[in-house]
Amino acid sequence: MAINTQKVLIGGIVAGVVMNAIDIVSNMFIVGARMKAESDAFKPGLADQMNKGSAMVSYIVMDLVLGILLVWTYAAIRPRFGPGLRTATYVAVLFWVLAGIFYSGYLHMGMMSAGLWWTFAFIGLVNFFLSAWAGAKLYSEDSPA
Repeated sequence: MAINTQKVLIGGIVAGVVMNAIDIVSNMFIVGARMKAESDAFKPGLADQMNKGSAMVSYIVMDLVLGILLVWTYAAIRPRFGPGLRTATYVAVLFWVLAGIFYSGYLHMGMMSAGLWWTFAFIGLVNFFLSAWAGAKLYSEDSPA
């Protein structure tokens, strides 16, 4: 059966909104001060650049695109693994591992400490789980009504 593109977009946008909400809360209340301190220690003024309006817009758009890709991947593997949270969990773990590999570069170049990297890794895992689960709940292969 073909992927239901409309449901991928709807579920993906919801997943992206969940991802954005978790990012906002975690970056404001959990890791914000530590991230600012470590970014500025790496390169003075870097944290201010990361918090500019244009950067914020790009983060929001990236989360929405990631949400759509999460649900698209879920839809793609769903025929093999079956519908439901277990398959969404596989997708979340896949994206988490890929993100961890990508972000490990920041750790290796000294842009962030191991403790901050692991904090981001944990928050990212929770974020991918909740986002993938939310998006998968809205996806079905039924034709849109």
